[in-house]
Amino acid sequence: MRQPPRLRTGGLFHLYRLRALAKDMTMQSVEIKKDIFWVGAVDYDNRDFHGYSLSPQGSTYNAYLVKDEKNVLFDTVSAKCAGTMLCRLASVLPPEKVDYIVCNHMEPDHAGALAQVVERCKPEKIFCSKMGLQSMKGYFDISNWPVQAVQNGETISIGKRTITFVETRMLHWPDSMVSYIPQDKLLISNDAFGQNIASTARYVDEYEPAALLQAIKEYYYNIVLPYSPQVLKALPVVEGLDIDMIAPDHGLIHRGKDAVQRIVDIYRTLAEQKTQRRAVIIYDSMWHSTERMASAIASGMEEKGVPVRLMSLKKNHHSAVMTELADCGAVIAGSPTHNNTVLPYVASTLTYMKGLRPKNRIGAAFGSYGWSGESPRIIHEWLESMGMDMPVAALKQQWAPNKDCFKACHAFGGAVAEALIQKCGG
Repeated sequence: MRQPPRLRTGGLFHLYRLRALAKDMTMQSVEIKKDIFWVGAVDYDNRDFHGYSLSPQGSTYNAYLVKDEKNVLFDTVSAKCAGTMLCRLASVLPPEKVDYIVCNHMEPDHAGALAQVVERCKPEKIFCSKMGLQSMKGYFDISNWPVQAVQNGETISIGKRTITFVETRMLHWPDSMVSYIPQDKLLISNDAFGQNIASTARYVDEYEPAALLQAIKEYYYNIVLPYSPQVLKALPVVEGLDIDMIAPDHGLIHRGKDAVQRIVDIYRTLAEQKTQRRAVIIYDSMWHSTERMASAIASGMEEKGVPVRLMSLKKNHHSAVMTELADCGAVIAGSPTHNNTVLPYVASTLTYMKGLRPKNRIGAAFGSYGWSGESPRIIHEWLESMGMDMPVAALKQQWAPNKDCFKACHAFGGAVAEALIQKCGG
């Protein structure tokens, strides 16, 4: 039987297109500047990202194509979104006309589709950082790839434009770098300045401001927070560049000098982690005793003028706790004693929090117990190991809380509030 004619761009592309159309019927690229296009993918179904919950949001994997004498693709997408990205790329030019690929970061959400893209495009060169080369070798067989590791500050010409590569190690991987195109005042910023937002919007000014700020805080406090010292070093470098657009690898693009300055200022505030006059109380409870203690502690803090957010760890994911911490200077954690230790949700949340290394916080621990009563001490030591100031001894109650316990909880909350107010400067 005679076979149907193949598409001009090849049978493999046709397969990609069929797969992609099943997921996303809008395959058009978006021109973000003259001859510069967004060719990424929106992943509406992603619910877990580096261990934090994206429900109900999803994410975006951004890739960018620059058309010049040399056509350059910046980053790719998750492997499952390769077809979508290649279709968007093909709406601008045939994939085989991509001359260079720049890999700013080799994590699989950005480079998962790299092997498929290299096979399709057959680029003349693939650029990455020195550390990126190690990552690339770890993920792919690159023995036949034209890979070139670039130096920090190295510049290449692609025709009318130049690209300067700037290493941003530990933002948030050792291989991370950003790409600056001065002729377009464009910074392709990798993971920095991003958000996990799944939307048809491409720019921050197309999105609701409060929801955008929340997404920025969520992303920063669950991904970037441990690297805040590196952020504070990088921000003056960014401010020293002539930029009117920052295009991150996740979420929405910051366009216009005001938007660029706004996100830089937000990052500086988040990175400085100045103590704030607000508290979060996190807890789990078996028979409501620890839960009732949490409410009494909150009332003591509120009486001193400190706003409080109560978060049951049965109802709130640990990533939501970290996002809440962006606005809180105190963390009060509680658990009943279970098998001589804390309940699992409390343990997992404190483990997650410790890895993200929050600074300049006050901590306190409490809990109820029936027999052995170790949990408040364990939590106190856990918070202390994070470098938190611990102004009060751990509070514990045997059996169900009574009137005296509620008075003690109220006073406990008041004491933590006073310590927080003092740490904030009165």
